[in-house]
Amino acid sequence: MAPTKKTDRKAVVDVAAWTFNVVTSVGVIIVNKALMATYGFSYATTLTGLHFATTTLMTAVLRWLGYIQPSHLPLSELLKFILFANFSIVGMNVSLMWNSVGFYQIAKLSMIPVSCFLEVVMDKIRYSRDTKLSIVVVLLGVGVCTVTDVSVNTKGFIAAFIAVWSTSLQQYYVLHLQRRYNLSSFNLLGHTAPAQAGTLLLLGPFLDYWLTNKRVDAYSYNLASVMFIILSCTIAVGTNLSQFICIGRFTAVSFQVLGHMKTIFVLIMGFIFFGREGLNLHVVLGMIIAVAGMIWYGRASSKPGGKERRSLSLPTSRQQNHGSFSDSNEDEGKV
Repeated sequence: MAPTKKTDRKAVVDVAAWTFNVVTSVGVIIVNKALMATYGFSYATTLTGLHFATTTLMTAVLRWLGYIQPSHLPLSELLKFILFANFSIVGMNVSLMWNSVGFYQIAKLSMIPVSCFLEVVMDKIRYSRDTKLSIVVVLLGVGVCTVTDVSVNTKGFIAAFIAVWSTSLQQYYVLHLQRRYNLSSFNLLGHTAPAQAGTLLLLGPFLDYWLTNKRVDAYSYNLASVMFIILSCTIAVGTNLSQFICIGRFTAVSFQVLGHMKTIFVLIMGFIFFGREGLNLHVVLGMIIAVAGMIWYGRASSKPGGKERRSLSLPTSRQQNHGSFSDSNEDEGKV
């Protein structure tokens, strides 16, 4: 009876974590679209820095209230994480500027096989045939939804290459640090958010000027745009936290595969709120294929042998008490 209750509780928490991530991720994208399209605030890197500054404030308040317990993360590990994370953010922005939308989407899709490669090499993960095929179906479906014109140039390819690998390494490192140093999502975010906020707010205005030829300090702020910036930062706190929670519970590959549900929601919400592009037949077909692949992946990877670790090299037990804001990772041995 006890194992059944534990499994049911895990399933409930898993669904809640995914729902939290999908809602906040789609929400922040829609708000940012409105902020940039309607109010002309096109300073994406600076805005991301403000997101992490708000997240830093939240973790500081929770630490002061005693909900986040003291923890340790070596400086060398923190610097590596910040390097991967910031290259991911900058690389994605530059890739979008230098590449066609089609090639940009293909680059984003390639993060799944790269994440698989990292898990196979670093964690000795083994995938079953059904799990591999389900990933291919997801890639095909999302590709049909999003990939249109595809043109490649040298500097755009380099930017996309850096963006894909840095993003995959950053997401892999989230789980690696949580397991190796027994950190909850709140603890890890408390270590990384201040460093990311500082570096992005320092470099963001210069990078945004390079990308847009506009200065963030020269932007004409008004009450409506400031309210949208505050709303974006508030929702982004949930996005940042839920990403760490989901990767900590599922691994980076599962986060990437099932995370493409957000791509589908963004397409639908963009049609509802902005109405710029209709949901034509090939987009709807792509959505159906992608959702079918996600369902198949969930079933295939959860079966015995669907996705398993050949040898466990990282510690998986939690020894610290992280207060009432722990991640409830009862299944740290999962892959």
